[in-house]
Amino acid sequence: MIKRVNHIAIAVPDLELAAQTWRNLGVTVSEPQTLPEHGVRVVFLEFGNVKLELLEAYGEGSPIGKFMQKNPSGGMHHVCFDVDDIGATSAKLQDAGIRVLGGGQPKIGAHGNPVLFAHPSDLFGVLTEFEEPHSPES
Repeated sequence: MIKRVNHIAIAVPDLELAAQTWRNLGVTVSEPQTLPEHGVRVVFLEFGNVKLELLEAYGEGSPIGKFMQKNPSGGMHHVCFDVDDIGATSAKLQDAGIRVLGGGQPKIGAHGNPVLFAHPSDLFGVLTEFEEPHSPES
């Protein structure tokens, strides 16, 4: 079911500043993407073994906005794992008593792949994302 860590997401108050800081340290940073359906703007930092996703609140009611009110300097927001089958993962999580946000229905994430989130209270305080990549490169 769970294959590997896809990325670790860090909420930031200023996406451009955060991206430039990492570029100055020699890290490859993707172009920014705006995902209104998720209420975020994102960039990905590329490392050999994992990606970091930097998130900035976008739009009214952004879940990142609520996070940033509690953590104005930013901080770790969620961890994402690759899975073989997003539908089967949703069912397995729910069968295990883990609440899947959004009614268990996947949305399309920043990589163009289906994603879903499990409630942090059910996974020891960590908001957890699951992604079904379309290719090994995702």
